[in-house]
Amino acid sequence: MRSDYTGPERRTLLRVALGLGAATAVHLIAADPASTPSRPARTAGTPPAAAAGPPGQVRGRPSPYRLDPMTANTPPRYRPARPPVRTRPFEHLPELGHSMVLTFDDGPDPRYTPGILATLREHSVRAMFFVCGEMAEGNADLLREMADDGHVVGNHTWSHPLIPKLSRSAIRDELGRTSEVVERALGTAPLWYRAPYGAWNRNSFEIGAELGMEPMAWTVDTLDWRTPGTGTIVRRVLDGAAPGVVVLSHDAGGDRSQSVAALRRYLPRLLDSGYRITVPHRV
Repeated sequence: MRSDYTGPERRTLLRVALGLGAATAVHLIAADPASTPSRPARTAGTPPAAAAGPPGQVRGRPSPYRLDPMTANTPPRYRPARPPVRTRPFEHLPELGHSMVLTFDDGPDPRYTPGILATLREHSVRAMFFVCGEMAEGNADLLREMADDGHVVGNHTWSHPLIPKLSRSAIRDELGRTSEVVERALGTAPLWYRAPYGAWNRNSFEIGAELGMEPMAWTVDTLDWRTPGTGTIVRRVLDGAAPGVVVLSHDAGGDRSQSVAALRRYLPRLLDSGYRITVPHRV
């Protein structure tokens, strides 16, 4: 386990770079009950309608990927390439008002993703799921369930590598293969991507832009991948809650039972505090 990148409690607030010129504008929509697609109620113990079989074992080869987040490694400034690309990812969205974005990385995992989806559905809110291609390939049913519930499905590369160590062709393969898997399952390719460990570089921004995706990082890191305890995850989310915050959690990559349980506790408290849970929407 690497620990030489960022301290466990460090948060980085990056200014949203808006120098896209004629590139796609980014807006935000509130995931309120009136605008959230509804799904038929399920009887306890009944599998999802789209499920291809019992979710007893991960389909797709999980990788032993876990490093400390590297959000503090901000990309260097450089002359914009063509097509125009951002030089920093979205990490804090101040124009949201009294709203927050919840994001979940590394899945989908049939052991934990369904529990997260169920909690989000119970409270009629949307979230973002940044999926790894090697996990998504065998779990198209969960991708479709995410989309049916109105969640944003983003690209988190194929195998969760450290992007700055890859060649341009390898980065293109990692992002391109994952976009293809998502497009086969949902009919549309992802519009958002997130670099593993928050390790961005010029090549990742350029290739992401060429594939039609915007970069999304985070503001509050729950560090749930360290399995610090459900109560600690809850506290980190509630302590970090603020307008425009993007919260990072995980629904795969290890034992995520604490993450599932924590969401059940902090989500209603955020809503009771007046926060709306929103997702970005590109037009």
